Amino acid sequence: MSNAEKLKFFKDDFALFIEAGFVAVKQLDETSATRIFHAAQMLNPDSTAPEIGLGYIALNKLEVKQATRIFEAVTVKEPDNQLAQTFLGMCLLLTKPKRKKGEKLIREAMEKTNDETIKNLGSISLEWAEKDLSKNSAPFFASQNEAEE
Repeated sequence: MSNAEKLKFFKDDFALFIEAGFVAVKQLDETSATRIFHAAQMLNPDSTAPEIGLGYIALNKLEVKQATRIFEAVTVKEPDNQLAQTFLGMCLLLTKPKRKKGEKLIREAMEKTNDETIKNLGSISLEWAEKDLSKNSAPFFASQNEAEE
């Protein structure tokens, strides 16, 4: 049996792989999550869902530049992908000079979608940005003096 034939056998399980990947991320199992998303990518190379999963891993690790690159690439391929747009907006929220652009992207995604999950994610992200990220002395930002050293 060839590899292509073996992959066809699992083609119907693509959505299960994506869900399992996100479950692994929630369980803080980066290794499994990465492997699952790569397996899903092999099953359906045209889908952006595995890329979003890999971007979500990077975002959870606060690897903002990598996550931003992934979500930007997804939004180029699929400009109407509101989940990727919301995640991209979240990445930009974490980049102080780009925070306003991030807020704008999230608001646009929330307006375009009917998906309550995306609306909720966007709402929570904007609330978080307003409450915590807009403060000059947020507990997780290094002070200007420390940054200069």
